[in-house]
Amino acid sequence: MHGEVLRKVLGKLPEVRQWIERTLAEHRTEARPAASYRFKRLPEFYSPVFLETAFVVIVPRVPVPPLRSLGLPELAEIETLNAAGITYRNTYFLKEDGASTESIHFHELVHVVQWQQLGVDGFLTAYATGLLQHGYRNNPLEAMAYELQEQFDRGAERIDVRAIVRARLKSVAGPRPL
Repeated sequence: MHGEVLRKVLGKLPEVRQWIERTLAEHRTEARPAASYRFKRLPEFYSPVFLETAFVVIVPRVPVPPLRSLGLPELAEIETLNAAGITYRNTYFLKEDGASTESIHFHELVHVVQWQQLGVDGFLTAYATGLLQHGYRNNPLEAMAYELQEQFDRGAERIDVRAIVRARLKSVAGPRPL
Protein backbone atom coordinates (compact mmCIF):
# COMPACT_ATOMS: atom_id res chain seq x y z
CA MET A 1 0.00 0.00 0.00
CA HIS A 2 2.69 2.53 0.98
CA GLY A 3 4.63 1.79 -2.22
CA GLU A 4 1.60 2.58 -4.37
CA VAL A 5 0.89 5.79 -2.43
CA LEU A 6 4.54 6.80 -2.55
CA ARG A 7 4.54 6.43 -6.35
CA LYS A 8 1.47 8.68 -6.47
CA VAL A 9 3.23 11.23 -4.20
CA LEU A 10 6.34 11.18 -6.39
CA GLY A 11 4.16 11.83 -9.42
CA LYS A 12 2.73 14.90 -7.69
CA LEU A 13 6.12 16.38 -6.70
CA PRO A 14 6.13 18.91 -9.57
CA GLU A 15 2.77 20.30 -8.42
CA VAL A 16 3.88 20.48 -4.78
CA ARG A 17 7.15 22.19 -5.83
CA GLN A 18 5.15 24.74 -7.87
CA TRP A 19 2.87 25.43 -4.91
CA ILE A 20 5.91 25.93 -2.65
CA GLU A 21 7.58 28.29 -5.14
CA ARG A 22 4.37 30.32 -5.53
CA THR A 23 3.96 30.54 -1.77
CA LEU A 24 7.56 31.67 -1.26
CA ALA A 25 7.21 34.26 -4.03
CA GLU A 26 3.95 35.59 -2.54
CA HIS A 27 5.65 36.17 0.82
CA ARG A 28 9.13 37.22 -0.35
CA THR A 29 8.67 40.88 0.69
CA GLU A 30 7.58 39.86 4.20
CA ALA A 31 10.53 37.52 4.77
CA ARG A 32 13.27 38.66 7.10
CA PRO A 33 16.50 36.91 8.07
CA ALA A 34 16.40 34.74 11.18
CA ALA A 35 19.43 36.72 12.40
CA SER A 36 17.27 39.88 12.58
CA TYR A 37 15.50 38.44 15.63
CA ARG A 38 18.78 38.69 17.56
CA PHE A 39 18.13 35.66 19.72
CA LYS A 40 20.92 35.01 22.23
CA ARG A 41 21.37 31.26 21.83
CA LEU A 42 20.72 30.54 18.13
CA PRO A 43 24.22 31.78 17.13
CA GLU A 44 25.66 29.05 19.38
CA PHE A 45 24.03 26.44 17.14
CA TYR A 46 23.96 28.04 13.69
CA SER A 47 26.57 30.14 11.88
CA PRO A 48 26.00 33.87 11.29
CA VAL A 49 25.88 33.27 7.51
CA PHE A 50 23.26 30.54 7.95
CA LEU A 51 21.11 32.81 10.15
CA GLU A 52 21.37 35.61 7.56
CA THR A 53 20.28 33.29 4.73
CA ALA A 54 17.42 31.52 6.54
CA PHE A 55 14.25 33.58 6.37
CA VAL A 56 11.18 33.95 8.58
CA VAL A 57 7.67 34.98 7.61
CA ILE A 58 5.13 35.67 10.36
CA VAL A 59 1.57 34.68 9.42
CA PRO A 60 -1.79 34.22 11.16
CA ARG A 61 -1.87 30.59 9.94
CA VAL A 62 1.00 28.65 8.39
CA PRO A 63 0.52 27.88 4.68
CA VAL A 64 0.28 24.19 3.81
CA PRO A 65 -0.01 22.63 0.37
CA PRO A 66 -3.60 21.73 -0.61
CA LEU A 67 -2.78 18.04 -0.59
CA ARG A 68 -6.37 16.83 -0.84
CA SER A 69 -7.04 18.95 -3.92
CA LEU A 70 -3.73 17.79 -5.41
CA GLY A 71 -5.04 14.22 -5.15
CA LEU A 72 -3.04 13.24 -2.06
CA PRO A 73 -5.63 12.64 0.67
CA GLU A 74 -3.22 10.17 2.31
CA LEU A 75 -1.03 13.14 3.34
CA ALA A 76 -3.89 15.47 4.30
CA GLU A 77 -2.99 15.10 7.99
CA ILE A 78 -0.64 18.05 7.38
CA GLU A 79 -3.55 20.23 6.27
CA THR A 80 -5.42 19.73 9.54
CA LEU A 81 -2.49 20.31 11.91
CA ASN A 82 -2.55 23.61 13.72
CA ALA A 83 1.23 23.83 13.40
CA ALA A 84 3.24 26.62 15.01
CA GLY A 85 5.54 26.65 12.00
CA ILE A 86 6.39 25.10 8.65
CA THR A 87 9.52 25.24 6.52
CA TYR A 88 9.95 25.44 2.77
CA ARG A 89 13.52 25.45 1.53
CA ASN A 90 15.36 28.26 3.37
CA THR A 91 12.21 30.00 4.60
CA TYR A 92 10.01 29.14 7.52
CA PHE A 93 6.57 30.44 8.36
CA LEU A 94 5.60 30.98 11.98
CA LYS A 95 2.26 31.79 13.52
CA GLU A 96 2.21 35.23 15.10
CA ASP A 97 2.07 33.88 18.66
CA GLY A 98 5.34 31.96 18.20
CA ALA A 99 7.40 34.70 16.58
CA SER A 100 9.27 35.60 19.75
CA THR A 101 9.88 32.00 20.89
CA GLU A 102 13.52 31.11 20.24
CA SER A 103 12.83 27.38 20.62
CA ILE A 104 10.34 27.37 17.72
CA HIS A 105 12.87 29.18 15.52
CA PHE A 106 15.48 26.56 16.50
CA HIS A 107 13.13 23.73 15.45
CA GLU A 108 12.32 25.27 12.07
CA LEU A 109 15.99 26.00 11.43
CA VAL A 110 16.67 22.26 11.82
CA HIS A 111 14.23 21.79 8.93
CA VAL A 112 16.09 24.43 6.87
CA VAL A 113 19.24 22.33 7.32
CA GLN A 114 17.33 19.19 6.29
CA TRP A 115 16.06 20.92 3.12
CA GLN A 116 19.61 22.03 2.30
CA GLN A 117 21.04 18.57 2.81
CA LEU A 118 18.31 16.61 1.01
CA GLY A 119 17.32 19.08 -1.71
CA VAL A 120 13.72 19.87 -2.57
CA ASP A 121 12.70 16.49 -4.02
CA GLY A 122 14.72 14.57 -1.44
CA PHE A 123 13.14 16.44 1.45
CA LEU A 124 9.61 16.14 0.06
CA THR A 125 10.05 12.43 -0.63
CA ALA A 126 11.57 11.73 2.80
CA TYR A 127 8.90 13.78 4.57
CA ALA A 128 6.04 12.12 2.68
CA THR A 129 7.50 8.66 3.31
CA GLY A 130 7.91 9.41 7.01
CA LEU A 131 4.37 10.76 7.23
CA LEU A 132 2.91 7.69 5.53
CA GLN A 133 4.91 5.22 7.61
CA HIS A 134 5.00 6.94 11.00
CA GLY A 135 2.55 9.85 11.12
CA TYR A 136 3.49 13.45 11.80
CA ARG A 137 5.18 13.34 15.22
CA ASN A 138 7.17 10.15 14.57
CA ASN A 139 8.19 11.15 11.05
CA PRO A 140 12.01 10.79 11.20
CA LEU A 141 12.55 14.38 10.00
CA GLU A 142 10.18 15.74 12.66
CA ALA A 143 11.52 13.41 15.34
CA MET A 144 15.04 14.69 14.62
CA ALA A 145 13.92 18.33 14.87
CA TYR A 146 11.98 17.71 18.09
CA GLU A 147 14.86 15.81 19.69
CA LEU A 148 17.36 18.57 18.89
CA GLN A 149 14.83 21.19 20.05
CA GLU A 150 14.45 19.36 23.36
CA GLN A 151 18.24 19.43 23.82
CA PHE A 152 18.18 23.16 23.05
CA ASP A 153 15.32 23.71 25.52
CA ARG A 154 17.23 21.83 28.25
CA GLY A 155 20.09 24.30 27.83
CA ALA A 156 22.47 22.11 25.83
CA GLU A 157 25.88 23.56 25.15
CA ARG A 158 26.91 24.60 21.67
CA ILE A 159 26.47 21.81 19.14
CA ASP A 160 27.00 21.75 15.38
CA VAL A 161 23.43 21.24 14.24
CA ARG A 162 24.41 20.98 10.59
CA ALA A 163 26.90 18.16 11.28
CA ILE A 164 24.41 16.31 13.48
CA VAL A 165 21.63 16.59 10.90
CA ARG A 166 23.97 15.48 8.09
CA ALA A 167 25.05 12.39 10.07
CA ARG A 168 21.50 11.48 11.07
CA LEU A 169 20.19 11.89 7.55
CA LYS A 170 22.83 9.42 6.35
CA SER A 171 21.62 6.85 8.89
CA VAL A 172 17.95 7.48 8.06
CA ALA A 173 18.28 7.65 4.29
CA GLY A 174 21.47 5.70 3.72
CA PRO A 175 24.57 7.12 2.06
CA ARG A 176 23.87 10.00 -0.29
CA PRO A 177 25.91 12.86 -1.63
CA LEU A 178 25.61 15.78 0.73
